[in-house]
Amino acid sequence: MLGLLRAEGYQLVREPEGADFVLVNTCGFLKAAREESLAAIAEMTQLKQRGLIRGVIVAGCLAQRDREQLLAQCPGIDQLVGLTGREEIGRAAAQVMAGRGQRGAILPAGPGLPLCDGNRLRITPRHLAYLKISEGCNRLCTFCAIPKIKGEQVSKPIEQVVAEAEELAADGVRELIVVAQDTTSYGVDLAQDGGTAGQPLLARLLARLDRIEPLAWIRLMYLNPHRFTGELLGVLASARKILPYLDLPLQHVSDKILRRMNRRITRDEIERLLDTLRETVPGLVLRTTMMTGFPGETDRQFEELLQFVLARRFERLGVFAYSREPGTPAARLPNQVPPGKALARRDRLLGAQQEVAFAWGRSQVGRRLDVLIDRCISDEENAYLGRSYADAPEIDGAVYVTGEGLGPGQIVPCEVVAARGYDLVAAALGSAQEGPGKP
Repeated sequence: MLGLLRAEGYQLVREPEGADFVLVNTCGFLKAAREESLAAIAEMTQLKQRGLIRGVIVAGCLAQRDREQLLAQCPGIDQLVGLTGREEIGRAAAQVMAGRGQRGAILPAGPGLPLCDGNRLRITPRHLAYLKISEGCNRLCTFCAIPKIKGEQVSKPIEQVVAEAEELAADGVRELIVVAQDTTSYGVDLAQDGGTAGQPLLARLLARLDRIEPLAWIRLMYLNPHRFTGELLGVLASARKILPYLDLPLQHVSDKILRRMNRRITRDEIERLLDTLRETVPGLVLRTTMMTGFPGETDRQFEELLQFVLARRFERLGVFAYSREPGTPAARLPNQVPPGKALARRDRLLGAQQEVAFAWGRSQVGRRLDVLIDRCISDEENAYLGRSYADAPEIDGAVYVTGEGLGPGQIVPCEVVAARGYDLVAAALGSAQEGPGKP
């Protein structure tokens, strides 16, 4: 959207006060996210009422999910742009700029073709970019509202994804983070290179991305634990730039809970997949996500989950307390767990995981790790904040680096000298390297 607005002559400013209009991009996935989005909308509409901005445009998942309800709830909204209406952001801005006072939702019917993400105006650091390879999801997990909001999976063709990745690489990106609602199912809706629809194409895509220069790191997020083909495992093990870091959301491990979640996988299958991944990908760091308090979860099933996490020793793990989302099958299930109990279980699971994560950090002391420098630490001399292959931006830990003459976007060989909770402290061993920084 920012790229489209830039192409029409608009300029991004740092603060809302004094802007012609504000664009609020929303999330509608969980209750907490909706509340955060509504708070941002309220803040911007108050600025409009005070005459500090001309208009408010609201876009994203909440705009797609609630539509008329959102317009009624927030009368200060001037234009509403749903997910498939993203390409019309310029028209929405023109309405505001013309001062016509026309309020309405821009929501073209049907998902249409995969939307192109080229010609972006990125607000991430120049050396870092996210690349979406598909939109929507066919999984139909009972707790999840994403299929209702985004619809069925629509994958971008391989050539389109590669072209977008090449554009980002030419713009200075060193770390490319591949995302989708269900990354491992990429391409099942496509017939590609003589194949038939129904077969995942992630392995073929990654093989192409791995050849793009000057990309150095390719990080994979949201790999649901299914469709791990032998071809995909082979690419993960042999590729030069795909990091041995996999985000594998499991949600739970009790077979009964997994069935109620409609995860279409068993504990035994999960265990075998984890064993295979550890054996296939040297130095693998696994991130997963678990959920506590799903309807019907008993104390015994939670203990099963807790012991599984302790035994499997995931290097990275996040936990959500179950959120009862309107319109999802799980919201109608009996035996809803009280929110307080779900939160208590979450905290207990995170407490157990903390010890695992801290122990992993201590085990890195004395190791040589390549670190991607994200920024200089302004109030310290020759100090920098970066990340190793084990750290996804904003959700994992960081590496504090000491060295001379370093800068954002450089990949620097370092020796880890200390561990501080989730973070590491390291000393640079030499100058930045030009090639892939895969360990």
